[in-house]
Amino acid sequence: VQLQAYGGGPVQAGGSLRLSCASSGRTFSKNYMGWFRQAPGKDREFVAAISWLGGTTIYADSVKGRFTISRDAAKSTLYLQMNSLKPEDTAVYYCAHSPSVRVRSSSDYNYWGQGTLVTVSS
Repeated sequence: VQLQAYGGGPVQAGGSLRLSCASSGRTFSKNYMGWFRQAPGKDREFVAAISWLGGTTIYADSVKGRFTISRDAAKSTLYLQMNSLKPEDTAVYYCAHSPSVRVRSSSDYNYWGQGTLVTVSS
């Protein structure tokens, strides 16, 4: 199973980006898919997650109201629409799969994408 995250890049504060995460390889039953991010010198932190079948979404307080997680089951692709970006959103963003309903800790995930860098300038 491979997860490929892409769509990162430089953006000015207040701008928007949409990240995508394509899954390939062995077909697996997706439960929750999530996005994490890791800023330089900081721990990896939870951003958002979505149940693949029901579409239930969960967000970190720091991004609630600005970011939207979604998925296209037919394309096996996960998205993260990021609006009103702030310099503190600068980080490498990772997509990942959780085989359970626990989603807020990185230890809840068993497959990870390679990360895509988002740089927000003020």
